[in-house]
Amino acid sequence: MTKVNVLSQTGSSVGEIELNDAIFGIEPNENVVFDAVIAQRASLRQGTHKVKNRSEVAGGGRKPWRQKGTGRARQGSIRSPQWRGGGIVFGPTPRSYAYKLPRKVRRLALKSVLSAKVVDTELVVLDALTLDAPKTKDFVKVITDLKIETKALFVTGTQEENVALAARNIPGVTVLTAEGINVLDLVGHGTVVMTKSAVEKIEEVLG
Repeated sequence: MTKVNVLSQTGSSVGEIELNDAIFGIEPNENVVFDAVIAQRASLRQGTHKVKNRSEVAGGGRKPWRQKGTGRARQGSIRSPQWRGGGIVFGPTPRSYAYKLPRKVRRLALKSVLSAKVVDTELVVLDALTLDAPKTKDFVKVITDLKIETKALFVTGTQEENVALAARNIPGVTVLTAEGINVLDLVGHGTVVMTKSAVEKIEEVLG
């Protein structure tokens, strides 16, 4: 079992916690993590691109000239695709780019990122994280006390409204509950700060 120091939100050590090696101590699988990031980024795409085909372009109700006798190529509408201002053939239409990875792959990706954070000493465990009021300066003090100098992801066991509100205006800081952890946020932040309750919930779900 891997042991990690448990800190208070003032930065002082208050004990140790044993992490489940089946979650925080596996050999990271980079390919699976890559697949999970690509899948998550694909699901974030809006897919609202749209062009008009020949049935949607305004105008072109009458045949531009008669079929025969003009010496020109036959045409049925000035909104055909070959005309300037005409409809677009096979253009993009609204669609969803989302797709699902197998459940075991998603779980392996989470375990791989969490294990990598432990190896790189980028995982910080707190005994608790609470604020009396939703004040940004109070949360900045917590970050300063913990000596965090990179983008940080804070994971709490339960919804801490004051913490979430206080962190909204701090660049590079994201607050999630244990149920909301995902590969993209874990990879995108240099330091991951978890409360003990969050670690227990993650071990309960992934263990």
